[in-house]
Amino acid sequence: MLEFLQKNILLVAAAVGSGAMLLWPLLRGAAGGGGASVNTLQATQLMNRENAQVLDVREPAAYAAGHILGAKSLPLAEFEKRAGDFDKYKPKPVILYCDTGNTAPRAVSQLKARGFTNVVNLAGGFRAWLQGGLPVER
Repeated sequence: MLEFLQKNILLVAAAVGSGAMLLWPLLRGAAGGGGASVNTLQATQLMNRENAQVLDVREPAAYAAGHILGAKSLPLAEFEKRAGDFDKYKPKPVILYCDTGNTAPRAVSQLKARGFTNVVNLAGGFRAWLQGGLPVER
């Protein structure tokens, strides 16, 4: 076994690295407290069946260029000072999204810290929404 490891150290390192890259998104989500993510189908179901509120955490220019129908703008840079404006949505499901789904989990954590219990991240973000051919408001 030791001889195999010594002769194939690059192969072993590549296997360990690949495994780590596959596990990283799961570990990052668990450690970051970002919580659950929903795909575009689940998001549209929450919007249609449970009247979920959608919050766009991208910069105002990105929001102005196009956003999910009915989404409210809450840029991550303004999150701390404006999050209280959205406390009225605590009783309902809230979907947060950014451009790719990598930034919004921080906002999910912050809303959960404010007492939101049903808040999720849109997996893949606005790009996934666009790729799904779903409606956009400009």
